[in-house]
Amino acid sequence: MCTEGINYYEKELDIGRVIAEAQLEDCDEALNICDLSTVERKFELWQKQLPRIKPYYAVKCNDEPRIVQTLADLGVGFDCASKNELKLVLDYGVSPDRIIFANPCRPISHLNYAQQQKVLKGTVDNEFEIYKLHKHYPNSNIIVRFKSEAKAAQCPLGDKFGCDADIDASALMLLAKSLDLTVTGTSFHVGSGCSELEAYERAIKKAKNLFKFGQLLGYDLHLLDIGGGFPGSDDEHFIKLAGTVNSAVQKYFADERIEIIAEPGRFFVAAAYTLVCKIHAKREVRNAAGKLDTVMYYLNDGVYGSFNCVFYDHHTVTVEHYLADDHLPTFKSLIWGPSCDALDKISENLRLPYLKRGDLLGFPNMGAYTVPIASAFNGFPLPKALFFKAV
Repeated sequence: MCTEGINYYEKELDIGRVIAEAQLEDCDEALNICDLSTVERKFELWQKQLPRIKPYYAVKCNDEPRIVQTLADLGVGFDCASKNELKLVLDYGVSPDRIIFANPCRPISHLNYAQQQKVLKGTVDNEFEIYKLHKHYPNSNIIVRFKSEAKAAQCPLGDKFGCDADIDASALMLLAKSLDLTVTGTSFHVGSGCSELEAYERAIKKAKNLFKFGQLLGYDLHLLDIGGGFPGSDDEHFIKLAGTVNSAVQKYFADERIEIIAEPGRFFVAAAYTLVCKIHAKREVRNAAGKLDTVMYYLNDGVYGSFNCVFYDHHTVTVEHYLADDHLPTFKSLIWGPSCDALDKISENLRLPYLKRGDLLGFPNMGAYTVPIASAFNGFPLPKALFFKAV
């Protein structure tokens, strides 16, 4: 059964059956298998573990329309960074109050569009943007973004965004006050893929101090944005992070009149995608004695396509084979993408069975920072996609 491009299944999605029915041996393209029910289950997990905090999905992570539609139907908010992302979300009937324009440095035409659509919430981290808002969008609701980084994160963001919490943030509030602009809250981002539990408490404590200062200026601060950093493929770690966040929120923001939001991206979509690639060529590398050292496999997708996450998101891929026997001997293996660029290396020092041309490899957890960035470099096509949902 297929409705609007979505295939429905009962109980559990059978990846093996999907692969068999897709007849990938006859296709040049790789295949993305997306389970939209995984997105729904992640939302349920979020509500259970972080009931006080409303998620605003980071659209940049994966802007596939079916993903956006699924999250919109669930009532999730959206973190947008550009006019096109705003338009995408608004076109699915999302009300402007469910959107935060969370790019501290926005082109004027994008601000104009946000104003036309009445998207009020937006982040700022420097005085030049304050002056820009004063001139082009004076009735916006300013959210001051300060820097508070995790000691360990997959993608640190503090070098580009976030002002100093102790000096600059208060100065921005003073400047906004002098220009008769409205500051409604503060925000931070500990870094994408955060692995340090204590990072959120440090940042939330800083936010509390800024709330106190803002109130001294007469501002009605009522929004705290705790950013992203939540893992997408490690629920156990997420639950630990949630515990830390809940404790810090209760300690510093017990007043439930304060609205608290977050900007999860990979949390919702990473585990929803499995990428299936075909080996279209192979090569054996032998040592001086003629003994097999490494088997190199060339796939029909690479770092200029879906595996751009290896470069841009510092992702370490997990690879699965689909051979019937799980007890075969393994060999040192290296996986290349299809392009003519020697940088197109997906993973090395792997242990895989001895595979042949035409065999398939699966890569789970490929939903985050892959689809929006992939290109058809060197003329190699992007993966096809199939979408599934539990009945």
